[in-house]
Amino acid sequence: MHFHTQDFSLAGAPAVSVHAGPREEALRRGAVLFFHGLGASKDVNAPELGAFAARGLFAVGVDAVGHGARRLHDFDARFRDGNPHVEAEFLSLVLATAREVPALLEALVQQGASPERLGLCGVSMGGFITYAAVALGARVAAATPLLASPEWRLPWPESPHLRPERFFPVALFSQNAGADDVVPAEPARAFHARLEPLYAAAPERLRHREYPGAGHMMPQQDWDEAIRGAVEWMARFVADAGTP
Repeated sequence: MHFHTQDFSLAGAPAVSVHAGPREEALRRGAVLFFHGLGASKDVNAPELGAFAARGLFAVGVDAVGHGARRLHDFDARFRDGNPHVEAEFLSLVLATAREVPALLEALVQQGASPERLGLCGVSMGGFITYAAVALGARVAAATPLLASPEWRLPWPESPHLRPERFFPVALFSQNAGADDVVPAEPARAFHARLEPLYAAAPERLRHREYPGAGHMMPQQDWDEAIRGAVEWMARFVADAGTP
């Protein structure tokens, strides 16, 4: 399958789009923002963007605040081993990026995306951004955080687990590694249990999956399956949003 790839600025953020077929058609079918992990950039998830594009979606990778083309000049110092403020530095970038999401979505709508067919996906830090953006009120049809937690380890009022009422009716599919010692699976599992009563009217819009024995760097087979699951979720709740 041939993909069209383009680097561009989306509401001021460095981004890359991937789609198959005409750009306008992909935008109308559904647009998904994908956020990378800590220390990475929009370009490292080209295979994942391609997986979404292969299902007809307009996939957009975004450089998180302080990353990629806008990498902090002192990034390595901020995130060096032993820095007692690493968690606060991490969460500040998560929150700053999550606050950009409404403008990113609006820019996609201005380019032809349907406001009813927008989704968020992210891995590790990108998953934290995904949870945070929904908790801050980003209007999306679906969200698929991978290897992330909705509960922040520092007592920040913006921690998504404090705002469960912000999630329904967003179709939320969280995936975690069962033996992850970087981002343990338990907080996401507990959060989904808290969300279940709020999703009682549409329980099919809420799902949590764990991969037993997998660590934060998941085995390739598990990672491939997780991405397939995220793509299918977006195809169902974004590409088919509003379809009878």
